[in-house]
Amino acid sequence: MFKTKQLLNAVKGDKFFRQFGAQGGEPTESKRIQKVLIVTKLSRYEYEQQRHPNLSKEQLERHIRDRGSDFEIMMHYHNLHKKFEKKIAKSFQNAGVEVRVANRNEFRTSLDKDTIKWADILVPVGGDGTFLLTAGRTCPLFCRTQHKIPVIGFNSDPTRSEGHLMLPRKYSEDPDDAVKRILKGEFRWMHRTRIRTTLLGNNGHMPESVDLHNHNVSSRMEQQLTVPEALSAELSRKYGAKMKRVLPYLALNEVFIGETLSARVSHLQIVLNDSDQVNKTKCSGLCVCTGTGSTSWHTSINRLTPNTVSNLLAIVRKHADLKDLKAESIADEYNSKLVFPSDAPELCYSIREQICCGVWPIPKEFPARGFVRSIFIKSRCIDASLVIDGSIAYQFNDGAKVLFEVHPEDALLTIALD
Repeated sequence: MFKTKQLLNAVKGDKFFRQFGAQGGEPTESKRIQKVLIVTKLSRYEYEQQRHPNLSKEQLERHIRDRGSDFEIMMHYHNLHKKFEKKIAKSFQNAGVEVRVANRNEFRTSLDKDTIKWADILVPVGGDGTFLLTAGRTCPLFCRTQHKIPVIGFNSDPTRSEGHLMLPRKYSEDPDDAVKRILKGEFRWMHRTRIRTTLLGNNGHMPESVDLHNHNVSSRMEQQLTVPEALSAELSRKYGAKMKRVLPYLALNEVFIGETLSARVSHLQIVLNDSDQVNKTKCSGLCVCTGTGSTSWHTSINRLTPNTVSNLLAIVRKHADLKDLKAESIADEYNSKLVFPSDAPELCYSIREQICCGVWPIPKEFPARGFVRSIFIKSRCIDASLVIDGSIAYQFNDGAKVLFEVHPEDALLTIALD
């Protein structure tokens, strides 16, 4: 569908840690890894503690048991994660690296950005959700540093978690080996494209964010960093807006727009690649993803099942001899082509269950999926949300406007082992 240059630079046999400049590209200087900030996941038991802060441990246990949850299993996995967190910290400390630990809640709400800048690398320990949260705080608006801070994750429970963004499973079993290789520079650099989200408005009102993990308004750090700015004359003319607000969250996986009540139809107006064509759609929501996110929600929306392919083949076989074709192999080949490189300088939009009857969509040939450099959306919804990486949500109701773009300087810096 497109060609992209992979931004993977081999670094081998070098005891120094190579960092990219703020704009990406080639390494600009060398720096030893001396300080590591570990970001730990929020276990289900810790989540229950957060939900019921006034209950003692005994009361919380009784509450969990009374509602029918398996308390022993909950504590088993809580202890498993805590033990693994200590193991990762010990691996770095044994290698002479200074370590600080912050749990997911601290990192999301109250951790001072100077602590983030203090670290040479950020190490999320948990699953992909913890990685996404950590990556979100390396946004240039949140953490203004001269150089990008790499994010390198360890999967704390690979038997129950895919951990696509984390290091391979074998490094969960032997983190000492991973730490040794990282400190020696025996890895490949990776840039992961992220989505920049710009809200556009006609007055001084801009919606505040809601953290879907705790349903509280986001920290004042965001409010301090995202003051609405006036638009240029060209943007004002093109999008019919007078001000913009670049959100301090870069989406590593995807941004989703849709009605909060899933049974309600989402009514959106869409402009692709700064064209003059306004496309109108009614659907179950819009997903805009990166190459990293193409393995996740994007694939789930667009994938074919062997059963669907079997039904299609049954129809086609009436008109042609296709006896040797297998539904499973066709489905696998089709689904594999939905995934694209994590450093691709493009986005892919997917319209969920686009209504295709009567006058919809407008124009009739508007495709439900495609690659773009930028995408502008205007809402005609009643009670909709714009959600970044399944974590941060903004109201996005009738008249709201947003622009999604990719910029090289927004890419996340991470590594690949093996």
